[in-house]
Amino acid sequence: MGAGSGASDGVVLPTPTPQQARWQDMELGMFFHFDLPIYKPGWNWRSWQDKPTPEMYNPSKLDTDQWMEAARAMGAKYAVFVAKHCSGFLQWQSGLYPYGVRQSRWRDGKGDVVRDFVESCRKYGIEPGLYASVTANGYLEVDNPGLVNRGKGGDPAVQERYVKICEQMLTELWSRYGDLFEIWFDGGALPVAKGGPDLVPIYQKYQPDAIVFQGPAASIRWIGNERGVAAYPCWATVPHREDYHGPGDPDSRYWLPGECDVPVRNHEWFWTPDAEHKLYSVEQLMDMYYRSVGRNCNLLLNANPNPDGLVPEADFQRYVEFGREIRRRFDTPLARTEGRGSAVELKLPGPSTIDHVIIMEDIHHGERIRKYRIEGLTGPDTWQSLCEGQSVGHKRIEQFGSVEVAKLRLRTLDSVGEPLIRELAAYHVG
Repeated sequence: MGAGSGASDGVVLPTPTPQQARWQDMELGMFFHFDLPIYKPGWNWRSWQDKPTPEMYNPSKLDTDQWMEAARAMGAKYAVFVAKHCSGFLQWQSGLYPYGVRQSRWRDGKGDVVRDFVESCRKYGIEPGLYASVTANGYLEVDNPGLVNRGKGGDPAVQERYVKICEQMLTELWSRYGDLFEIWFDGGALPVAKGGPDLVPIYQKYQPDAIVFQGPAASIRWIGNERGVAAYPCWATVPHREDYHGPGDPDSRYWLPGECDVPVRNHEWFWTPDAEHKLYSVEQLMDMYYRSVGRNCNLLLNANPNPDGLVPEADFQRYVEFGREIRRRFDTPLARTEGRGSAVELKLPGPSTIDHVIIMEDIHHGERIRKYRIEGLTGPDTWQSLCEGQSVGHKRIEQFGSVEVAKLRLRTLDSVGEPLIRELAAYHVG
């Protein structure tokens, strides 16, 4: 993933595909976890019994436009809906097995949340993505890593039936709703050689341009936690595509940038009653933003619609506040420039107080910077070191104490080939 490419200096490094580069430019996405078990609080799909019945499912006020209003307010450029989670409940019109919206009383069994979601995404100019777990299914008693008999396997005929269900499920989801921007595999997928579904041909037939999170055709990776933060340094290149998560390696061959997923309510992926106190504060969300988007990753922040089918008002307002704060801090730089070479200077409009710098490489030619220093001109011929770092990639946000400078200088201390700077920008956030 990510063929090598070189600039005029002839250096060849792993680079993103056009789809990966576009995905990295989007930076912010919104996850939507909504499923039958929210109508039976406290139930766990791994209990394998007392399953919530489809008759319980009745999001009478479901409004995916309202979901997209929350996403747009936050500044999300793409959204991912959990079409089938570990409960096994199917939230689109499917006859795969009798456990889905067809068996519910919602819209007389004729509703299709996936269709509503995708149509709302397109209405609001947000790219649609779908999550569908193939490693677990409570209704069919399948558990990680995607084996029947509650994860123990041992029955080839039953396993083969489950594999066919998975293949048909993804054929339905990938063929009915037009182009998808992102396909999300929670925990990847059991390899074909170990009894898992053969997903690559289905993907290549129906969604060849979609970004894939984990799994056999992965083009992005899990960062390794559900806290919305990446380690630093964090590189887009990794040694292998399947089952890799973590900070990456600058000398590896595959371009597989990281996505940081996190619920907006601490440890609560799905709606639960009386949990508004778990909402992260704006400052906590901004810290995640700095440690995800500001560390060369995308941030995928979750929303958990309530049993009515709406994003709760308190949560909605938190997305509004979060988006507003991102824009307040970073929409209007004091100055910006682009350039190339081991020293790139940025002249400010007179002596200016700054406390943030954003660096972006031109990743179309790979991640070239290995170590850098930001310096500020604080007096005649006096350059003061403000910060140092290693990985830059798509974006690096540096934060430091307020200082008055007339110029900034990005000095690359170590690189592979000539550094190519897409943007160097200075800010005073306060």
